[in-house]
Amino acid sequence: MTATTRTQISAKAPARRRQNTGRWRMSPRARKANLFLHLIVSITWLGLDIGLLTLTITGLATEDPQTLRAAYISMRLFGDLLLIPAGLLTLLTGLVLALGTHWGVTRHYWVLAKVVLTLTAVTLTIFSLRPGLHEAAEAAIATPLDDSGPDTLYPPVVSLTMYVTMVALSVFKPWSRTPWARDR
Repeated sequence: MTATTRTQISAKAPARRRQNTGRWRMSPRARKANLFLHLIVSITWLGLDIGLLTLTITGLATEDPQTLRAAYISMRLFGDLLLIPAGLLTLLTGLVLALGTHWGVTRHYWVLAKVVLTLTAVTLTIFSLRPGLHEAAEAAIATPLDDSGPDTLYPPVVSLTMYVTMVALSVFKPWSRTPWARDR
């Protein structure tokens, strides 16, 4: 193919121009950096939840009071120091990605579902899981040992289910656009 033929073909091809929609868009470099950070904190949040589930099962399955105490005290540390920052950073970086890319927050049902699930998970972590972890740790520290029972099992299972659902939504992108999506 000659240079003239390539020029003619490229002249016939539709120009790919970015429409000026008045909306803020991230540069490709900023999008990749934010996506990288979002993936890291999301995976961290998932890993912390798997760690909580492991510690919960260990606490429920053990007959050793020291192991039970160590598991529940470790769970409290997870809740105090790690879960809330990881959840909030996941929410923040996800919102920045949604607002700074063509996906938007309300254009696609799957994005909207992820935002709602993330908000729910962060809210439950702050107002339900964290206080429950404190109660379990206090019960484990008490003498004689007061077994806190299976109540500590449900939060990590519920949150793990939510996180796996969010990953599936990200990969498969189900459903159509929302009624609030404008064609562009």
